[in-house]
Amino acid sequence: MNFLNNPRFNKGTAFTAAERNNFGLTGRLPFKINTLDEQCERAYMQLQGRDSAIRKNSFLQSLKSQNLVLYYTLLTRHLRELIPIIYTPTEAEAISDYSHLFRRSEGLYLTFPNQDSMEEDFLEQTKGKNIDLIVCSDSEAILGIGDQGVGGIGISSAKSVIYSLIGGIDPSQALSVVLDVGTDNKDLLEDHLYVGWPHARVRGEEYDKFVDKFVQLVRKHFPQSLLHFEDFGVTNAQRLLKRYRDSHTVFNDDIQGTGAVTLACVMAAVGVTKSKLSEQRYIIYGAGSAGLGITRQLRDAAISIDSISVEKANTMFYLIDKHGLIKQSLGSANIREDLNEFARPDDEWVGVKENGAGEIGLLETVKEVKPTVLIGCSTHAGGFTEEIVKAMAEGCERPIILPLSNPSRLVEVDPKDANDWTHGKALLATGSPFPPAKMDNGKDYVIAECNNALIYPGLGFGAIITKSRRMTDTMLIAGAQRLASLSPALKDPDDALLPDFADAPNVNFEVAVAVAEQAFEEGSADVHWSSKDEARERVRKHLWRPLYGEYVYDKDGMV
Repeated sequence: MNFLNNPRFNKGTAFTAAERNNFGLTGRLPFKINTLDEQCERAYMQLQGRDSAIRKNSFLQSLKSQNLVLYYTLLTRHLRELIPIIYTPTEAEAISDYSHLFRRSEGLYLTFPNQDSMEEDFLEQTKGKNIDLIVCSDSEAILGIGDQGVGGIGISSAKSVIYSLIGGIDPSQALSVVLDVGTDNKDLLEDHLYVGWPHARVRGEEYDKFVDKFVQLVRKHFPQSLLHFEDFGVTNAQRLLKRYRDSHTVFNDDIQGTGAVTLACVMAAVGVTKSKLSEQRYIIYGAGSAGLGITRQLRDAAISIDSISVEKANTMFYLIDKHGLIKQSLGSANIREDLNEFARPDDEWVGVKENGAGEIGLLETVKEVKPTVLIGCSTHAGGFTEEIVKAMAEGCERPIILPLSNPSRLVEVDPKDANDWTHGKALLATGSPFPPAKMDNGKDYVIAECNNALIYPGLGFGAIITKSRRMTDTMLIAGAQRLASLSPALKDPDDALLPDFADAPNVNFEVAVAVAEQAFEEGSADVHWSSKDEARERVRKHLWRPLYGEYVYDKDGMV
């Protein structure tokens, strides 16, 4: 084996003298044997020499392709600093310029015109591997920047890294996939350096057959793996999740991960206000995949926890999209089928003044509904105006305001402004990191980061460790409840609604335990445990950590 060219086994200057002699590495490495600590110190100094986030991203990508243990150790030791470099927001820039930055493969590229060899390509990439996790994207809705064609391999790869870094999943058992079905991004199609299939995006029956061929390969060869869908377009995300979730353990982070972390955030907030999920009035500003996922997760949790009917739960929600408030008179031409159950009856709005566009907009809805929870996933920067926030604050003692759009430049309101306009009454969380806001009493109010990475690695690991046959709604709720229980605000109502992101590995460990316990208890798991009490030790035992192994020869070769 060529150790130095295999990132899984390469130790660089940390190879011991015995290993260097045994495997012919003495002349291929400088004399000094370094510890992992010394290697980390050197790598961090090299990283600091890069003068921009995108150059740091490129350096880390290069390190990952050389030495996985060093890469993950460096990230672990500088977690808060480096997550924005390898994930959102910097990864969006790297993906948008993927063809110009391309150096080497970072996963499996399944391309529509090559579908006849899909199984052969799939098996070649997974040969000799025990795959527990497959992250795939068709790249239509990447990180708020839209259709990025083959560059979507970058988001699949970044999500896989987070699973290992924060969730403890062995990176050698994860596979990153892009489904290259073309692109409608004009800039990519006109770029002669674009490395993907330069063709308009395939849709309809041909698209469905291509995706199904891939999913059936996953089910055939890795039937107990977790299949993670990422950044699919709004017309496909919910539809594909619904199609496959009863036949395989599939998970859509944009829908279920966003929904679960937001649910945890709202659970913590209602814990502060000493109320229930079912007692809230929710306005969801932005009714795409994320907005609908949040709505359904909150609705399902209220049904499960507070024992109310689906019909009653649906009436708690007011969804707003580009047509304004989603109400029945908009008709099928303007309401996606998956939004119908949340369309408001028109007779509720008789006499309510419409805005200048002939719609019932956000301000009008806030004034009429007097919401207790306002959630933004619209990418409409500044959409929560001072007038809207103040109108909401008039209707409840502690308004729960969650402007979740990413990146930070697209946030619906700066949390500092929302804090000022409500005189420190608002319970706040955002989708991107923001500095603390100053309260009227002079205390800093820590703005919780409602980041999917606080929960989805744990959700996935819990399903993987139990070999669950599907990711059930009750497993998602169990994970969200465990995350909410860790909220600092439950001890101090003026503290953050969610744990600090630097504690994400420990948080996701607890989430994984909760999901595993629930899977075992409800019968979704395909494991032979004596009881759910085994979950904590099983999760702990199977956590992957970046540590160098020792390579020795025996009579049959290396072990």
